[in-house]
Amino acid sequence: MRPLITAMRPQEWVKNVLVFAAIVFSRRFDESGAIADVIVTFLAFCAVSSAGYLFNDLRDVDHDRRHPDKRTRPIASGALSERTAGMASILLALLAVALPIALVSVDVAAIVGLYAASTVLYSVVLKRLVIIDVMTIAALFIMRVVAGSVAVGAGASEFLLVCTAMLALFLGFTKRRQEAILEELPPAKAQPGNAALPTTRPVLEHYSLPFLDQMIAMVTATALISYILYAVDSPFAGSKMLATAPSVLYGVFRYLYLIYDRRDTRSTAAIIAKDPGVIFAGVTYVASALIVLYALD
Repeated sequence: MRPLITAMRPQEWVKNVLVFAAIVFSRRFDESGAIADVIVTFLAFCAVSSAGYLFNDLRDVDHDRRHPDKRTRPIASGALSERTAGMASILLALLAVALPIALVSVDVAAIVGLYAASTVLYSVVLKRLVIIDVMTIAALFIMRVVAGSVAVGAGASEFLLVCTAMLALFLGFTKRRQEAILEELPPAKAQPGNAALPTTRPVLEHYSLPFLDQMIAMVTATALISYILYAVDSPFAGSKMLATAPSVLYGVFRYLYLIYDRRDTRSTAAIIAKDPGVIFAGVTYVASALIVLYALD
């Protein structure tokens, strides 16, 4: 079970907290029924995302076995059999769709199914296409927000979707920059029988650091401006939402500091879950948003 759980990458589930965005910003966080529905939706996305990771690792197993770091992954190392991983991926995908059908709605299940199909398409084709790979990641983030909105019966505002998309693009392009930096480091020693070590991602051949820096600068500015515009005239709190802006600014600036100045190569989930500065930004943002939306009404 331990290799299976490791291959499911539960540390990446932090990305699925986006399904809670709608219930907070629609001011339905105090409704027990809505909370139950969004929790089920969160669990469904955890299951479907883990199914996607297993599927991706199965497809890339030969590549991973020749990679200096990825060869330690459970499937590539042999700790988890390919047959077990394949069966678990299918069962998790079915569970992810069945949960919302039984407990929330068919509409949420359809979004989860679309997410699963998009993940498969990404693993098979899209992750090798420059720019489209990052845009697909952004689309997967948006699906989480939309699913959370549908689960609680609240419409996802245009600003929420735009901010989510820009944030996802920001995280996607910074991740590609991290990987590009790693590619520039001296390669690890080849293992016996490995004439050449594969790159972390083939698509990196099409990304240059100057281009990635331009993309990061553009999406960072757009994300911050779109959030400020939302905060100036939010649907329920008006300009009071500007109180949450300092946390957003600090969180983005802290993330850029880690990527550029500290050359942090940890995964997005690891930075969000472990860096004290980013955690502080997240906690203060949630606290200030709840105060503005519920206590200052």
